[in-house]
Amino acid sequence: MEENSHDTGSHPARRGDGYDTVGSIETNVADGFTMVAVGDLIVARPLMSGRHPGFGDVVEVLRNADATFGNMETLLFDIRSFKGSPQAEYGGAYHISLPEVGPDLKAMGFNIMGRANNHTLDWGLEGMRETGRILDESGIIHAGAGESLAEAGAARFLETARGRVALVSFTTSFTPMSRACDPAGEAPGRPGLYALRLAQSVVIPPAMLENLRQVRDILPGDNPGHRDPNRVALAGVTFKAGAKAGWSYEPDAGDLADILRNVRRGKQFSDFCIVTNHCHEPGNWSQEPADYEQSFARKMIDVGADAYVGHGPHQLRGIEIYKGRPILYSLGNFFYDDLRTPVGADMFALYGKDPRTVTDAEVTVDEETKGYPTADGFVGALASPIFYESVIAVSRFEQNRLAELRLYPIELGFAKRFANRGIPRLITGPQAKAILERLQNLSEPFGTQIAIENDVGVIRLKPGSSL
Repeated sequence: MEENSHDTGSHPARRGDGYDTVGSIETNVADGFTMVAVGDLIVARPLMSGRHPGFGDVVEVLRNADATFGNMETLLFDIRSFKGSPQAEYGGAYHISLPEVGPDLKAMGFNIMGRANNHTLDWGLEGMRETGRILDESGIIHAGAGESLAEAGAARFLETARGRVALVSFTTSFTPMSRACDPAGEAPGRPGLYALRLAQSVVIPPAMLENLRQVRDILPGDNPGHRDPNRVALAGVTFKAGAKAGWSYEPDAGDLADILRNVRRGKQFSDFCIVTNHCHEPGNWSQEPADYEQSFARKMIDVGADAYVGHGPHQLRGIEIYKGRPILYSLGNFFYDDLRTPVGADMFALYGKDPRTVTDAEVTVDEETKGYPTADGFVGALASPIFYESVIAVSRFEQNRLAELRLYPIELGFAKRFANRGIPRLITGPQAKAILERLQNLSEPFGTQIAIENDVGVIRLKPGSSL
């Protein structure tokens, strides 16, 4: 393999002892290499044989690429023979899809998928494993879930005519018991997903922090010897002072080191490495990435990633070009065909519904329109046109650099009846312009300029340019 070559010719990375390192982070694909990336795939049924106006044009875009990526945010199994059960912890809804969705996605053109997200273990390990089996049988490469932390975090590889593609998939948004771990001594490893843990802090004005400090100090049980003068921990929440109120996140150092290693290893054994992060933070309401994510994404590029693809908040976030490589902070929804059935009893109870009189669809619509119940009401509602608008991102590489990124606006049928919505079609005209202009505004803080040409967004890089 190339990684073991002792050729001492020109090479961008050197150990200094006459041998090539295996750690080159350079892109190494044939001219014309194309990656298609989309966001969340929430699709309950096969679509290729159905009547879905405009979907054929979408499929043509998906098929015309070397690597076609999406985030697999559902589980594939037949409920009639399924041996598992809906879990007490689940990602906000019980996502379930027919087994036929696997080969159907392959027929559309998908050949590489991320698996790590807040729905990976909605139906337990049985659902996770059955989904992996069906994707394997369908010929779709997938990463982000496995029988141990090492397996879940390992890069998986797609062979293409223009180069070998690696994928590392992880999530910051997950249920606590879904995180994989490795063996330790006699204790076996734990199956699950590849997680990046984030320490969350609430940022508030300094005067308010002082008020909270006073409240903390009069409460019993605190240990004054372990107090941080810049933070206040109260009722399980950490507060810190800042000029702008909001949420702040710090990646777990161990998780970060492990991800960096897996990305580096993925690139060492491939020509092109995709890193994908499922991140809802700070919330589905936010069009801006969480405050940790820009520096984090850049670290991924620095150690060898050729593309960073984000998803999770179900709506678009901005695009950055860093060192000639695309950082897509969120590509929103690609499918939102949310005909989930059956729904676990816990979800009926969460919304105060009786499964003997209320249908699965009525609970699903309630969840989408009201959001998730909390002590103060409902949050996270997704029944808005903005969650049914997105883009297909097509990155083309020439001379091992990103030459052009094309953004095809899509709409998922928000106005259609429940049984027909959530399936993308390419759009033109005022709605396409509005989507692309929104993406222009979201990308402007990153210094990214998006032209709009014939209802398609275009980012072009000059030869030798990283912007």
